Amino acid sequence: MAESIVFTKHAERSQIYKEILPQLEALIAGETDLTANLANIAAVLREAFGFLWVGFYLVREGQLVLGPFQGPVACTRIESGQGVCGHAYESRKTVIVPNVHEFPGHIACSSRSLSEIVVPMFNDDGSVFGVLDVDSERLDDFADVDARSLEAIVRLIEKLPR
Repeated sequence: MAESIVFTKHAERSQIYKEILPQLEALIAGETDLTANLANIAAVLREAFGFLWVGFYLVREGQLVLGPFQGPVACTRIESGQGVCGHAYESRKTVIVPNVHEFPGHIACSSRSLSEIVVPMFNDDGSVFGVLDVDSERLDDFADVDARSLEAIVRLIEKLPR
């Protein structure tokens, strides 16, 4: 198992994602515990990009329940359709929000969060089992490169045992 992640600091995001993706794949290879894998993925993304908050919400009895994360204290439970996470869960689509203050029903877990991206994670049967949530202290901090790259990371997670 790798004990550190190597990436080119101050490179374009696309380059950093390209560098960390195979390292993430190696990091989770052979580990069967989902919590451990999600924790390491959150840590790598926060270290590589300096995001305010990176973490996972897992579906439990129709709600999103806080899972492994890196960053400030977070909301513990989110109802389907509520906030950005609940919207991504319900719509089953990646959601990019340039300004969270303009998103109807945004849940302000941290007043420091200004923009957000949420990527749903799917079971083999097509149901959503959780979401990857990333918050930034910068407005309009997420773009298509983040969506595509985070979706590629989620595809790795979807192959893991649960």
